Amino acid sequence: MRFVKSLNIATAGSSVMTAPASLDVKSLSSVRDVAATLAFDTMSYYKGNLSSADSINMGDLQDPYYWWTAGALWGAMLDYYHLTGDPSYNDVVIQALLAPTNLGTENAYMPAEHAFEEGNDDLFFWGSAAIAAAERNFPQPDRSLPSWLELGANVFDQLMSRWNTQHCGGGLLWQIYESNPNGLTYKNSVSNGGFFQIAARMARATGNDTYLEWAEKVWDWSMDVGFIDADLYHVYDGSGIDTNCTKTNPASFTYTSGIYLHGAAVMANYTGKPEWKERAEKLLDGAVWFFHPPNVTATIMYEGACETVERCNADQTTFKGYLARYMWQATQMVPSLRSKVESLLVGSAEAAAGTCTGGSTGRACGQKWYVGQFDGIPGFGQQMCALEAIQGLLISEAAPPLEAKDIKVVRDANWSAAGAGKDLPTRAVQTSSTTKRGNAGEAQPTGNAAAGRVMDVGLGSLMVMGLGLVVVVVAV
Repeated sequence: MRFVKSLNIATAGSSVMTAPASLDVKSLSSVRDVAATLAFDTMSYYKGNLSSADSINMGDLQDPYYWWTAGALWGAMLDYYHLTGDPSYNDVVIQALLAPTNLGTENAYMPAEHAFEEGNDDLFFWGSAAIAAAERNFPQPDRSLPSWLELGANVFDQLMSRWNTQHCGGGLLWQIYESNPNGLTYKNSVSNGGFFQIAARMARATGNDTYLEWAEKVWDWSMDVGFIDADLYHVYDGSGIDTNCTKTNPASFTYTSGIYLHGAAVMANYTGKPEWKERAEKLLDGAVWFFHPPNVTATIMYEGACETVERCNADQTTFKGYLARYMWQATQMVPSLRSKVESLLVGSAEAAAGTCTGGSTGRACGQKWYVGQFDGIPGFGQQMCALEAIQGLLISEAAPPLEAKDIKVVRDANWSAAGAGKDLPTRAVQTSSTTKRGNAGEAQPTGNAAAGRVMDVGLGSLMVMGLGLVVVVVAV
């Protein structure tokens, strides 16, 4: 695939954007148009494809964002295509996920170029993106490389190989390499929750009992060690091996609750066992505290560990997006969760959009959604979080993740042939808890027809041509 330098995404076509603050959550066309703007502004932070094809920057974000957040970005952009049908960024996503500097020599997202910063949690975010591609039959056009599902299996194998029983009876350490000792004495919930979720999704995507057994094993260990509170179902940060994991760090972040929640929902869907459905419900209940910021009556998501004290670092500014992502996706696995998820996320999506009025563009999103306006704290994480919360409003229009019998390797990445330009139906987003809904496995009206749609964003459409060339297609 020939490398093509891109234009600066941050400056191309900015005059055709739909203001996020205009979001109407009851109009799917409004949601799609706002999501298109947020996707554009999120991608404006990515400059990796301005580098040579073999550069360490390919597929990565600039400082202060670590490599793992780039993997999370590609997961968000895969979701963007799946939920909106807009293929504008698909070639860039493929380029990033298949770049040698990200795959590594073992095709397992263990590249030497990023060894200085890669932990087991980083591996989850890159592997999760590959599995998401497999779950949707997203094209993988490079025949010299493994399929998306095989890449997911390689990531699982890496994590399984590091299951550590020397301390705490099991679990993954946070870090991998001795050259990065910060975390080699700490077992954390994001690494182990990520392993749990990957095992659950691989079980559903393959029908292989080995994955199922590991998902159950990691869950049981997480409960036994106290990473998941048996009463409140809060997910805590982790524990040190110096105490044999007998003292749990009570710090709690949005994204770890979301990671375990989606894994449990996948297990409920795949096994049909009521205990998994109950666990997913309890994890959702346990995450409710993230929607009640101090001195605010509205139900709006916030990062409780850092937002109210102005201490969120670059990593933490991205966390809310992953909770939103996995809450929305859990509703496809366990449809009975939908009314509660909507009661929490619809208002949060509106609040997020309401902060997107700042910066030089007049639409940069703020960090604290509960303040009711732009808070003067813009950034990549803020844009991606708003995108995740808002594009998830389209989840009931999207096909659920495919199961083993339907997953196949697709090589043709001809987005136009896949249906670019076809309009999605427009109807009100259902927010009532009394609305009757079908099961996740029932026919979805837009799963295929939506594929490849170019988003209408006011005066025209954004299009990423080849490997990142952005042009504006003006509507006539």
